[in-house]
Amino acid sequence: MKIFGAGVLIVSGVLAAAVPAAAKSELILAIGGEPDTGYDPLLGWGRYGHPLFQSTLLKRDAALETVPDLASAWSLSDDRLVWTITLRPGVTFSDGTPLSAEDVAFTFNEAAKAGGVLDLTVMDSAEAIDDLTVEIRLKRPWVTFSENFYSLGIVPSDGYGPGYARNPVGSGPFKMVSWTEGEQLIVEANPDYYGQKPEFERLTFVFSGEDTSLAAARTGQVDMVSVPALMADDNIDGFRKVTVPAVDNRGLSFPMTAPGQVNGETVGNDVTSDLAIRRAVNLGVDREQLVEVALNGYGRPAYGPADGLPWSNPDAAVAHDPDGARALLDEAGWAVGDDGIRVRDGVKAAFDIYYPASDSVRQALAVVTAEQLKSLGIAARPMGATWEQIGRVDHQQPVMFGWGSHSPLEVYSLYNSAWGGIEFYNPGYFSDETVDAHFADAQQSASLEASYPDWQAAEWDGQTGFSARGLAGWAWLVNLDHVYFATDCLDIGDTQVEPHGHGWPITAMIEQWKWTCE
Repeated sequence: MKIFGAGVLIVSGVLAAAVPAAAKSELILAIGGEPDTGYDPLLGWGRYGHPLFQSTLLKRDAALETVPDLASAWSLSDDRLVWTITLRPGVTFSDGTPLSAEDVAFTFNEAAKAGGVLDLTVMDSAEAIDDLTVEIRLKRPWVTFSENFYSLGIVPSDGYGPGYARNPVGSGPFKMVSWTEGEQLIVEANPDYYGQKPEFERLTFVFSGEDTSLAAARTGQVDMVSVPALMADDNIDGFRKVTVPAVDNRGLSFPMTAPGQVNGETVGNDVTSDLAIRRAVNLGVDREQLVEVALNGYGRPAYGPADGLPWSNPDAAVAHDPDGARALLDEAGWAVGDDGIRVRDGVKAAFDIYYPASDSVRQALAVVTAEQLKSLGIAARPMGATWEQIGRVDHQQPVMFGWGSHSPLEVYSLYNSAWGGIEFYNPGYFSDETVDAHFADAQQSASLEASYPDWQAAEWDGQTGFSARGLAGWAWLVNLDHVYFATDCLDIGDTQVEPHGHGWPITAMIEQWKWTCE
């Protein structure tokens, strides 16, 4: 995308005049969110926000309370092994074909075959009982299975196949018009959508860098732009700042084992495999300073992967205590060398902190964290890289990762032994029998609410846990606020506490967006 004067937007060489304020039916949004694998729910599209093109069985409202979407009724059998879902009648896909229970069953069965990040390993089968009734059978009770009802978009059984991710057909509020990868996506309102119709008939998502997107907002060429924290204090004429709280966190993963081989892959780190190092980093980092310097004040300290959510344990947090960190290292035999870096048995207390080079916030966090660790005698070297490069070293070096979900499943995925090395989940191969046992108890609970004490115990049960007070599998640093600039004419209504920023979490409530200017 190129920005020119006189209110003109050039996208892919096409000249488009900026839309006037009156009678606005189209929005241009520079809010990131282009997925590498396309818009296929079976590959994870929609996990961090509504999938837009596809419908889900259930949704969450602004208060994160459950509301129906495709499902009109849902129930779980007394043995907690069979979900029965009743669908609303009369729903069609955007190509005009009817949506039935067969499509829902197909989606769940195909997603289970796809594997990966979806929580479907405990599913035995999904079966259409009639046109509007689906039964989903589980191998064993699994409390987080129902999270798929909020995130797994339903695809057509007759229309799904190769190429679907780049030309999706669904029953959601919008349908795809065109996608120029790396540049823009154009979508139009689905006239056959069964739910509350959005006011806007057309959306253009512009995929550009942070500076370019902000410049487009300054010249009135976009209606909304997401900005990193370090740019959030800017003012743009005709725009207001929208600051949305999030459970979008940033933290350092720690390789937990000594160097070695797992499944033919090199894993482990001879520094971070020491508990004293991991605990010292957690005690020694000044999270308040990280919020002020790296986030420009737009966020709050993080002490776990789900701070503030009901399955998080507030007792697991640790206070900033650099003297305590140094004492831990002294006791563990990490002596300060002549160069100020600690050493033990000929091994220096040094490691890299990898981060995606295109992410200014993670870069700032890596740089400030490394500077803070110097006072402990730990040498951390920030290393900007591509995600492909990070994927080659994330089992051996700490990485500045970002997570944050509306579901405790993500906590399970980050720390459960069985998830070691799966994609970017549990990259450090965290493994502990006690934590796994607490997770198993949580998953076997009678309801999500009943499972909360077990998730909390996995984090810290008074003796051990995955948190900084226990085995310190990660050093969680900050929770971000999501910051947007929206034109003064756009009223977006209530917002959810947003998850991690993949996709477009701000659009989760897009049906209530309104244009207020005459």
